[in-house]
Amino acid sequence: MRTKFILIALMLLSLVAKAQDLPVGTVYGKVIDEHGHPIEMANVVVPELLVGYTTNSRGYYELSLLSDSTWTLHFSFVGYEQSQATVRLKKGEKKKLDVVLKSSAMVLPDAVISDRAVDASSLTRLNPKQATLLPTMGGGVETLIKTLPGVVSNNELSSQYRVRGGNFDENLIYVNGVEIYRPFLVGSGQQEGLSFVNSQLVNNIEFSAGGFAAEYGDKMSSVLDVTYKTPREFAASLSLSLLGAEAHVEGATKDEKFSYLVGARYKNTALALGMMDTKGDYRPNFTDVQALFGYKFNEKWELSLLGYYSKNRYMLIPENAKINTGTIDFPIQINVFFDGQEVDDYTTGLGALTLSYKPNKDMNLKWIASGYSAYETETFDLQEQYFFGIRNTSIGSENFGELVENHEIGTLTEHARNGFYSQVYNLDHKGLYAMDNQLLKWGLRFQHQEIDDVVDEWQMMDSAGYSLPHFPDVIGGYPDVLPDIETDFTHKAHNRLSINNVDGFVQNSWTIPYKDKGEFVITGGVRANYWGYNHKVYVSPRAGIAYKPDNEKNEMVYRLSGGVYNQTPFYREIRNRDGSLFKDARAQQSYQIVVGNDFKFHAWNRPFILTTEAYFKWFTHVIPYDVDNVRICYYADQSARAYATGIDFKVNGEFVKGIDSWASLSIMQTKEDIRGDYYLVDSEGNRLPFYNHSDDQVADTIALGWHSRPSDQLVNFSLFFQDYIPGFPTWRVNMTLSFGTGIPYNSDNSDFYEPSGRYQSYRRVDIGFSKQLISEASSFSKGNPLRYIKNMYVSVDVFNLLNIPNVISFNWVKYIDHRYYGAPNYLTPRYVNVKLVMEF
Repeated sequence: MRTKFILIALMLLSLVAKAQDLPVGTVYGKVIDEHGHPIEMANVVVPELLVGYTTNSRGYYELSLLSDSTWTLHFSFVGYEQSQATVRLKKGEKKKLDVVLKSSAMVLPDAVISDRAVDASSLTRLNPKQATLLPTMGGGVETLIKTLPGVVSNNELSSQYRVRGGNFDENLIYVNGVEIYRPFLVGSGQQEGLSFVNSQLVNNIEFSAGGFAAEYGDKMSSVLDVTYKTPREFAASLSLSLLGAEAHVEGATKDEKFSYLVGARYKNTALALGMMDTKGDYRPNFTDVQALFGYKFNEKWELSLLGYYSKNRYMLIPENAKINTGTIDFPIQINVFFDGQEVDDYTTGLGALTLSYKPNKDMNLKWIASGYSAYETETFDLQEQYFFGIRNTSIGSENFGELVENHEIGTLTEHARNGFYSQVYNLDHKGLYAMDNQLLKWGLRFQHQEIDDVVDEWQMMDSAGYSLPHFPDVIGGYPDVLPDIETDFTHKAHNRLSINNVDGFVQNSWTIPYKDKGEFVITGGVRANYWGYNHKVYVSPRAGIAYKPDNEKNEMVYRLSGGVYNQTPFYREIRNRDGSLFKDARAQQSYQIVVGNDFKFHAWNRPFILTTEAYFKWFTHVIPYDVDNVRICYYADQSARAYATGIDFKVNGEFVKGIDSWASLSIMQTKEDIRGDYYLVDSEGNRLPFYNHSDDQVADTIALGWHSRPSDQLVNFSLFFQDYIPGFPTWRVNMTLSFGTGIPYNSDNSDFYEPSGRYQSYRRVDIGFSKQLISEASSFSKGNPLRYIKNMYVSVDVFNLLNIPNVISFNWVKYIDHRYYGAPNYLTPRYVNVKLVMEF
């Protein structure tokens, strides 16, 4: 396996070497405002090639483009109107192109600070076009996020990710200032369906992996802030593939007062899921529709409406599976035969009405009324009959790998009729006021939550061919008293909650020049959060400072940020495994500090940025949890102290001349100490099973102490790589590579979370090859319908190129010796997808 990764690395190096001699030209210049002042951090983008650059402190930019081709450059910066220019370069030509951006009255309050020349907290900006071209089985934007430093995902079927030792529930996602919630009952990646963010509708993506400012919410790990487009002209797209279809349309009236943006998606992963180890009839159907409408009354008032509806249905009629487990000395094969089916439905809706008011050029006010609704059901009746046996491991034997010794027949029966219904209503106010060298922000939100949760599930394992307790033998009849059939667990509950929450923040930023040697940006703020479940108020002060020396040769930025992060539970964190609610729940709390540096440099005469961040998080109170696939199961009535510390690196630049790529490396450790946990020992100090023991065997209880959290992953490496064939820029390659050392798993044989082992390392390569068939430079006759197509390309994506069997979870089955063995659940094998994309 190591050889395969070496081959991939050699391939990348050879591609970089070939790219050195491409026929290119250079376009350079300055981006200035109407008064002749340079605009720092302005975006210069070539959409066709995903080439992106930001201007330096003097507004200067420089791009290398393939010669003898026509390219369109897009210049933009928040608060200014966009500008475009078309260039065609000869080989070796250097062309100067200066651009003037005109001030725009359409300034979005929550986007102004993010485009400052220097930010006190680290925010990564991503080109949304990259998300549409990625080879992905999940969400395009989320797949792009997973390649960033500090971000980890070991499941290509899911859009969920972990950040710097956190879990899925600790990530904030905003779309146009509205908080997005993740599904509750989804238990595996194949059930998840479509993520909320539609890549075709996105205009701006910003991400922070920690140490973010008070303006963002009360989660402990990360912030993903997505802004949808505000169209000014008509455009549309259509995408068809073996995994589904997508379409979108956008436009505006001639006076640009009314704009519309509509997208629809359909996803069906049946072909990919049918190649997994569990064979059966997979029927996944996922559909959603989104729309954003805007109306500009005048230069001061603007109204927008965001709507979303999704219907996700997952049905599985499993048939059989063959699973290899055990050890080298005791190789076990489990043949499983299924009866029954699973049907899961997830229906979600969201609406948000936003009124924006700009009384003058220095102030922006916004009011948002939003509502979110989710109705989820999980129903299954499954009987799994499994046959234990020993595999023949004698190499050269005629029946090598086959089952040669049958040991046991058992049955696992699972039943569920779970339902979850939630409604969340929000009333928000956000404001911004800009002064000479200051930027003041504030916000206030009232939230009402309605929860209706029905838990009805049980499981019975019969691993020895009979049910326990065993029926007494009576010759010629039945016993007078029949014992009750015991299940492994039976969970029944019906919870209803109605909670009112209030939160708000105030934050100020100062930009301070320092003796013509550079500038400081200082941001300080505080959040306050009232949680209606326990009627307590949590205060979270946060601050950050950045320094940018005035150095033309080596542009650098130094950052220090941190503060207090109090995360109040939504609902999942207060529900015990049996469905009961923990009455004395409180917010999880962490203290964080992040130290970072951005270093801009040139290599091979191309621009690069090296970003380094080191961090430490101390958690005074976290709720222990376990992860089964993508479902988080909390020990709601327990409390732990914990820490997470690590360092992240990212190199971003033109590995291949003219196209952005990046590589990320993260080193991290996170551990916890659960208060009151213990294990049992006998009189000789031997550890006893937590459940299967007698009271007279127990001599003492010993605290478990510090151990790894479920997200503890020492090393994670990600690569996002783009290339084109020399001399043929219409042929492109997009590749993502992921490697992560194993994370802990828990065999669930205790009342406390305790790692019992680690999964194997996660290794995956996805690669996509695309050919542009039509571009803006193409010309057709008047009668040809293809003249309406501005861009069309076909792509072939190969998922899991190296066909590596990655394990996502275990099914724990009991052998005749009463030991539990983990039957691995594997993720998708190699799969090829074909996609056709048309843009109008």
